[in-house]
Amino acid sequence: MDERKARGSRWSRMRAAALALCLFAAPAAADMTLKAAAATSARYSGAALDPDLFDEQPYVRLAREQFSAVTPENAMKWAVVEPMRGVFDWRAADKLVAFAQANGQKIRGHNLVWYMQLPDWLTSGTFTPTELRQLMVDHVTLEASRYKGSIYAWDVVNETFAEDGAWRHDMWLQAMGPDYVEIALRAARAADPGAKLYINDYNIESAGPKMRALYDLVASLKRKGAPIDGVGFESHFVAGKAPDDMREVMQAFANLGVDVAVTELDLRVKTPPDAKALDAQAADYAKVIGACVAVKQCVGVSTWGVTDAHSWIPFFFAGYGAALPFDENYQPKPAFFAAIDAFTRAERR
Repeated sequence: MDERKARGSRWSRMRAAALALCLFAAPAAADMTLKAAAATSARYSGAALDPDLFDEQPYVRLAREQFSAVTPENAMKWAVVEPMRGVFDWRAADKLVAFAQANGQKIRGHNLVWYMQLPDWLTSGTFTPTELRQLMVDHVTLEASRYKGSIYAWDVVNETFAEDGAWRHDMWLQAMGPDYVEIALRAARAADPGAKLYINDYNIESAGPKMRALYDLVASLKRKGAPIDGVGFESHFVAGKAPDDMREVMQAFANLGVDVAVTELDLRVKTPPDAKALDAQAADYAKVIGACVAVKQCVGVSTWGVTDAHSWIPFFFAGYGAALPFDENYQPKPAFFAAIDAFTRAERR
């Protein structure tokens, strides 16, 4: 039996066992969760949550039972928390924080400085560079201070580089140059000294210009003594195309003295998916999680969402979807069992 068939057979047996346990309500069924599996490798299993869905009981059940860390999908972004200048709306963010605290979950704050999902008053304003710097620092300070002591890690700066490794030419770069990253990190550290501070980006999981640009930035920040604690790998992939060198790239960043984490994992397939596509997806979930488990400084893996019923993928990638470990009916897919297997493999060695 080749490796793929053996892996498929193992996932099939795990799925059958899990379903049988659920049918008979056996106590051991509680162990068949992503949260429990991740804990065997001293890591967290996380997901991005939408507080507007907290009235859907299947959603809440999975969010509570399967994950030991949560990330707000949108609830902490600038456009949401300050839609008009000086007018704040913390209701969704507070709701997510309360949910996580009630369920003993880590909170990854997302995000403080980004070039997207900014309020209109900010993007359409005629601010000087000095004013923009102060607005950024004030925003970081206000939000990080509000949740001081509650946040495990902040994605302080999100998506700094273009695909060719050049700095993304956004309003922050135009106002402050590359120093805006360090300025934001130092403001976040002053506001919430106990939180881990991350830079978060996509398409950095494989060696290339963008990865090397971020690597050089982190190395430079470390040399300066700037407060950088981690690098987040967004990992939005097409199933079957997860990079082969992700483990090595993670280790390279870790060697700089920072944590690494998979922060927004999903693996999209063409819809409707067939068994072959779901097997490829499961193999890549195992591949990405296996890369994390193999790197000591990789602290956890979070998916961008809980269930295919509420995923951003179909709205941004026409013809694609089904990217998460739970389907539209909140049922586990092969990816779920592959993830459990990958998290627990290290313990079995």
